[in-house]
Amino acid sequence: MVRTLTVLGATGSIGASTLDLIRRNRDDWRVIALTAHANAVELARLAIEFCAEIAVVADEAALPALRDALAGSGIAAAGGESALVEAAARGADVTVAAIVGCAGLAPTMAAIEQGGVIALANKEALVSAGEVMIAAVARHGATLLPVDSEHNAIFQCLAGNDTAHVRWITLTASGGPFRDWTWDRLVAATPAEAVRHPNWSMGAKISVDSATMFNKGLELIEAHHLFPVGLDRLRIIVHPQSVVHSMVEYRDGSTLAQLGPSDMRVPIASALAWPGRMDTPCTPLDLAEIGSLTFRKPDEERFPATRLAREAAQAGGSIPAVLNAANEIAVATFLAGQTAFTRIAAHVEDVLGSYAPPPPACLSDVFDVDREARARARAVVAGS
Repeated sequence: MVRTLTVLGATGSIGASTLDLIRRNRDDWRVIALTAHANAVELARLAIEFCAEIAVVADEAALPALRDALAGSGIAAAGGESALVEAAARGADVTVAAIVGCAGLAPTMAAIEQGGVIALANKEALVSAGEVMIAAVARHGATLLPVDSEHNAIFQCLAGNDTAHVRWITLTASGGPFRDWTWDRLVAATPAEAVRHPNWSMGAKISVDSATMFNKGLELIEAHHLFPVGLDRLRIIVHPQSVVHSMVEYRDGSTLAQLGPSDMRVPIASALAWPGRMDTPCTPLDLAEIGSLTFRKPDEERFPATRLAREAAQAGGSIPAVLNAANEIAVATFLAGQTAFTRIAAHVEDVLGSYAPPPPACLSDVFDVDREARARARAVVAGS
């Protein structure tokens, strides 16, 4: 049976990996919509290759270039935030939600409201609006499938099991490029060093989040919403090889772990083919060649991000949205060379200490919190 597909964030790394899999299984899919922020030329190329019905750029300034690139193709072109939402609401069987940041919230919610399958790769959706979004999933009968390698691993390890029998869910963390650095070295870390992840090929923002361990903190909050076993049953362990993507321990002492190569096409394929499986071109694991797998506790003295994230999850309401917004601003200023690496978590903690808005009742409330938290974060950075 041919299924329909929309990819929100088609020109990013998740989008590219998704379309690589679709390219290898063309007879199984019909592409409805592809979106990008502003890369009109690449978006048009992909839309033509996959015969999409519509291509959408979030940045309306890029719309003329998109229209020119699609001229004569018969593919519709649109631009702006409302066009993103309309594309997501076209009701594809599967929507891959891979727009980075809070820009992905509204289109992801629009897809959820159609009641289809949402392959979620946007961390901010559940971190900033987890309670609102999970309620919408239940209300509209949508299916939320995690694409992050860690959450997808947990999803696979939980398959067929009752969460009441779970003792621990353990998210593994590579530790990033700075896992063995001293504090003195961390203070002088550069953006170029921070984005040089030892195991994964990712965008700049998520790479910095991996270096600070905020990525794992955000994933802890996501796991809290996706797998409601209680925060006290969620833990993090550093696993430098990134072979074990996460683990679930049950009350009888059995631990199930999902292993795989450091290639995002594996969890994406799991979500696309669910409840079945599909072939991928990923290199199979050679455990003999890997030789050994090591694990150690996270160091929250050098990397306090996981502590801040757990505290935000415990506080609940709007606090995780504040954490996320403050982190985005702090990371952006670090990448721009305007603040030190070690000040990222400090700036986030300062914002959390100064702003505690009431819980959001709807997505509009989440956006209000996000805007105010960003403004406060800019002020904190400017005053440091």
